[in-house]
Amino acid sequence: MSQETAKQEEVKEEVKKEVTATPKEVKGETTEVPAKFKTLVDQISKLSVLDLSELVKVLEGHFGVSAAAPVAVAGPVGPVAEEEAVATKSSYNIMLIAAGEKKIDAIKAVREVSGLGLAESKAVVDSAPKMVKEAVPTDEAQEAKKKLEAAGATVELQ
Repeated sequence: MSQETAKQEEVKEEVKKEVTATPKEVKGETTEVPAKFKTLVDQISKLSVLDLSELVKVLEGHFGVSAAAPVAVAGPVGPVAEEEAVATKSSYNIMLIAAGEKKIDAIKAVREVSGLGLAESKAVVDSAPKMVKEAVPTDEAQEAKKKLEAAGATVELQ
């Protein structure tokens, strides 16, 4: 029994060391503490978790800082993100996705927006999805999109 008791005491001591040890000490890493901070680090290492939490809050309040790690904030996702991306570009490519029900109106709108002739505009509408115009300034692209959509076409700005 004395050997078992000795083993139990040994295990208890190891567990106690691990519980009171810092994460770096558990991993086998040690950090040299400068002499000027030695007493402070010793005092802090003796505090309980609750006391440490309270100390952190007091220090945050006293110095007006936060101990929380900075978190990256993701931008909006989905349609809102796409709309914001569209709003930030300086030029667009106007892509005709589909002519829609009113093919003749779509041909007229493509002709007006692109400056192409009647035959070329018809070819663009017939071969949709097709690029109508490239590198168009933002305002002009938005206006062209409205005209094409008013004619029943499906349009995408890229």
